[in-house]
Amino acid sequence: MALVNLTPHALSLVVGSETVTVPPSGTVARVTVTRESAGTVIVDGVQVPLYRTTYGAVEGLPAPAPDTLYVVSSLVAAAARDRRDLVVPDDLVRDEQGRVIGARGLAFPA
Repeated sequence: MALVNLTPHALSLVVGSETVTVPPSGTVARVTVTRESAGTVIVDGVQVPLYRTTYGAVEGLPAPAPDTLYVVSSLVAAAARDRRDLVVPDDLVRDEQGRVIGARGLAFPA
């Protein structure tokens, strides 16, 4: 089974005492985003803009290929629910500062 990383970052998979790194493929799957003004809110005397975000089509997602899984973001996976070849990083591993440094596995989105 081939694993293609469609995120812009290398993916470290931590399995027991082993770490496997899946480099980015060079193609990034993204969801188009449209933002429109939804007014403002005052926070501690500062007027902060509010936006309404609408998610659109997925870009950069290759057609399904035999024996291939594509690693994508959760947002892409949610926008392409009809695809059965998409996986997301699962059971994240964090460093002492709480930053994600890897995942213990991959998951098919629900």
